[in-house]
Amino acid sequence: MDRPVVVLDVVGLSPRLLEHMPRLRAAFATGFTARLDPVLPAVTCSVQASFLTGLAPTDHGIVGNGWYFRDLGDVLLWRQHHALVQGERVWDAIRRERPGYTVANICWWYAMGADVDWTITPRPIYRADGRKEPDCYTVPAELHDELPEFPLFSYWGPGAGLASSSWIAAAAVHVMQTRDPDLTLVYLPHLDYDLQRFGASGPQAAKAAADLDEVLGPLLDATAARGAAIVALSEYAITDVSKPVHVNRALREAGLLHVHTQDGMEYLDPWTSRAFAVADHQAAHVYVRDPADTAEVAKLCAGLPGVAQVLDEAGKAAHGLAHERSGELVLLAEPDAWFTYYYWLDDARAPDFATHVEIHRKPGYDPAELLFDPAGPGAAKARAAKALVRKKLGFRYRMNVVGLDAGADAIRGSHGLLPPSAQDAPVLLCSDPAAAVDRIAATEVKALLLRLAGVAS
Repeated sequence: MDRPVVVLDVVGLSPRLLEHMPRLRAAFATGFTARLDPVLPAVTCSVQASFLTGLAPTDHGIVGNGWYFRDLGDVLLWRQHHALVQGERVWDAIRRERPGYTVANICWWYAMGADVDWTITPRPIYRADGRKEPDCYTVPAELHDELPEFPLFSYWGPGAGLASSSWIAAAAVHVMQTRDPDLTLVYLPHLDYDLQRFGASGPQAAKAAADLDEVLGPLLDATAARGAAIVALSEYAITDVSKPVHVNRALREAGLLHVHTQDGMEYLDPWTSRAFAVADHQAAHVYVRDPADTAEVAKLCAGLPGVAQVLDEAGKAAHGLAHERSGELVLLAEPDAWFTYYYWLDDARAPDFATHVEIHRKPGYDPAELLFDPAGPGAAKARAAKALVRKKLGFRYRMNVVGLDAGADAIRGSHGLLPPSAQDAPVLLCSDPAAAVDRIAATEVKALLLRLAGVAS
């Protein structure tokens, strides 16, 4: 079967939101819709890796959006190199039967270094003087200059919104029309933003779905014009939450987490800490230096309000997380809770990156980066730092001030747990009725794509 295949990763898509997306529903009117069961943790990098390899995190190694790199002694989130993903990718399996099969990756994660034909992925310019400017990375390099400037500040941060998904959709149309790839992967993040800011059940969620549906129109039209098989899916569904869990603060108060201080600011010290957590939405990997401390740490974490489960070695294996990159323990939140990365006990001692969009410097995920907070705790320190840079170096730079208050009135939506019901589960839509199923696991998506490409799984 020689037809192109297009896969749209519509982040956060659920049955509730699909009701507000008539254009997307119409594209699959003769196909089928299935409940999608994600892997644990149900976060972007882990689930995408399972889509492409057919493996659980135990085997592909992507245990979250980031983890503690033990050989570097550092917590790193949102790395970009594809070599971090272990296991055979779907396009490798297809190419065994169809040499020359071409692939375009439009903003799926771990794009850099992947053995695909065309790549577009966000990649800011990090100036030597500290400025961060919007840009993207492409393969081949000349594709970069065929595209308008990537709207980085609408892709993440307080300004995150529809413009980034609109840009990505238009870039995908451009690649399909100028390169004609056999497989096109497209990542559309818009539903991630207001659902975390305001929750999954409010009017903002419905509006976000309707707005994205309009953006999808030209992309769906371009896909149909090619006679392509199309799949739309999501890595997770966002659910309402009401309480943060400050696991690192609890570990510090117990004398297990250590910090070092520079210029009055406290930084996590993973080398000397007996235990610390890498927070990732509703999951947290807890790294324990001495195995003799594991039972004590597990007991402490299990007693924290908002913690539903503490997975030990047997628990990690049962949930597909038995990889060396996982912490000695993995915490799962209660359905209405989520984990912060905060480790300081006094906001005056927080590092300056805490009040900025700094996804590569924070030792855990920070959804407060979606919230602009010019008057919140730490904002005065951030404004003073900006003024100092302007005075010393003579230029203005973009500053996103985010708050340090992760209370119930801040973040309203999260994800990471396995869904409790079909309405709170991600979905998969497929244009080919011959492949119809009622329910599909993230680890079965690779086999579905092989069938759509006419290759036996």
